[in-house]
Amino acid sequence: MNKYVKSFLQRGISFGGFGPIIAGIVYAILEYTVPDFSLSGTQICLAIITTYLLAFAQAGASVFNQIEEWSVPKSVLCHFSVIYAAYMLCYLVNSWIPFEWAVVLIFTAIFIVAYLVIWLTVYFIVRSTGKKLNKRLG
Repeated sequence: MNKYVKSFLQRGISFGGFGPIIAGIVYAILEYTVPDFSLSGTQICLAIITTYLLAFAQAGASVFNQIEEWSVPKSVLCHFSVIYAAYMLCYLVNSWIPFEWAVVLIFTAIFIVAYLVIWLTVYFIVRSTGKKLNKRLG
């Protein structure tokens, strides 16, 4: 098995359980803050499965940044695509957003902005840390 596929699966399995935990926390908060909040067993089961798959994909997708043969744009595009697809499917399947083109476009725009902010922040932190380490070594 390809070492990257194996790493994707190992990371996904290791961290996938955090999705349902977070869903449970969110639902617990909603139960105490939203009047008459209730979910069916099917809704809870669907949320557990989809948030597990979301966390699995998100954890696994981190492997794309470690494939040395790939260019940075290629790895970022693959990472973005997997994460976006996982979030979009999870949100649509759970009816957390309605399947209306305007809503999907708004979700997509917010997702892109958030993704860019997070990755630019990480990029600048890593670059700054690298410069500091190079100064210490030089």
